[in-house]
Amino acid sequence: MLIAQLTDLHIGVGRRLAYRKVDTATALERAVARVNAMVPRPDMVVFTGDIGDLGTPDEYALVKDILRDLDVPFYMIPGNHDQRAPLRAAFADAMPIEDGGAFINYVVDAGPVRLIALDSLDEGRPEGKLCSARLDWLERTLHDGDDRPCVLFVHHPPVAVGIKHMDDQRLLSGAETFAQIVLAHKDRIQAIMCGHLHRPIHTRWAGVPLIVAPSIAHQVALDLRDDGPSAFTMEPPAMHLHRWDEKQQCLLTHLAYVDQYDGPHPFFDENGRLIV
Repeated sequence: MLIAQLTDLHIGVGRRLAYRKVDTATALERAVARVNAMVPRPDMVVFTGDIGDLGTPDEYALVKDILRDLDVPFYMIPGNHDQRAPLRAAFADAMPIEDGGAFINYVVDAGPVRLIALDSLDEGRPEGKLCSARLDWLERTLHDGDDRPCVLFVHHPPVAVGIKHMDDQRLLSGAETFAQIVLAHKDRIQAIMCGHLHRPIHTRWAGVPLIVAPSIAHQVALDLRDDGPSAFTMEPPAMHLHRWDEKQQCLLTHLAYVDQYDGPHPFFDENGRLIV
């Protein structure tokens, strides 16, 4: 099982440049082409939020048009730049929500593992929230009798990472209860996959790996000063590839750059000798 995680698209109406600098629509097109060209090709893509930049129907229409070229199934959760109603209207098939569900919470049966999508959007706010209804849903899902390993996908990370302006926007409300639920199921939860921070970051939280994916467009500047300004850089766009290894019974995460670079080149010549 191979899952590509793409995050923080920030698509603007009419292919508007994000922050007057970032061509996010072209960035998404390149990411789609990269996924399609991979060998082996991912079994699915999970988009972990900030699909649009303002969360309007026109933005999602543009995303939908670009994703027509994606050759694998995909799923989505919202980020703080999204709006639930228009996102659900545009991508109902990418969000298999239970009937009557107020939030974009759902489960994907990925064969040997279960993917649990969790909605951390607090509409109109940059920081994340998990209210009692969403946490109760997660608790019920983890107690539904399916004991397969599972992976959680949520836009907002629940940890401070040292980038002050982003730490102020992390998952705040509900984070303590979320940690208690995760800790109680740490033997089954393989990892928590997040977006939002526009940087690849890895840590351990509530007894499980917590992995933040970089953006397929622009990255947040790596500035660990307490008074570091809010800024972004044009570091190489990238995605995460999550591979479930059935033999080892473990989840492996690889960083994959969107752009193509020189290579691959062999280490050994045609006679099997190391090239020096």
